[in-house]
Amino acid sequence: MGCPKAFSVSGGMGSALLSKPELIHDILTTLRRNLNTPVTCKIRLLNTRQDTVELARRIEKCGVPALAVHGRKVKDRPRDPAKWDEIADVVSALSIPVIANGNVFEYEDFKRIKDATGATSVMAARGALWNASIFSAKGKVPWEDFKTEYVRKTILWDNDIKSTKTTLREIIMHYICLEGTEGKGVIKCGSSADVA
Repeated sequence: MGCPKAFSVSGGMGSALLSKPELIHDILTTLRRNLNTPVTCKIRLLNTRQDTVELARRIEKCGVPALAVHGRKVKDRPRDPAKWDEIADVVSALSIPVIANGNVFEYEDFKRIKDATGATSVMAARGALWNASIFSAKGKVPWEDFKTEYVRKTILWDNDIKSTKTTLREIIMHYICLEGTEGKGVIKCGSSADVA
């Protein structure tokens, strides 16, 4: 329930569900009843701290073993800082583990967000997408090295070309620009061999 993208929201998915607590309850309880695997979910912050805490408590009552909380509201953009203090409100209100998410770009950010929120664990998205070496205590490798290793692994594992291109576009947009030679080359790729 964290995705604010138009394709999700227009289909009634992602963050569109945040305003439908009864449907959230039905989905979570149905999944829990019919699956033999733990079911967790992820939410975004709501318009007020109290609304977020109330929704989190309702979700906890559905019996989920953990809840991920993205520290931005639906209207917030990725450039807006995550509100770790509002994640902390949820952590304080629940008895289940809370997974904090938002503004995790460096290895040190994992400790910083845990300390600031009291969360049990951390989820990283864009930071890991741009350079997965953020998980290394040794520090991030240069992005060019990460990109090269990523391409090597996608070829080795015969990764779907659309997925590979999407990730490469994200990496290149973050570090340079898609308008350059490399960015335009990725856009034109039709196979793993082209990517290489």
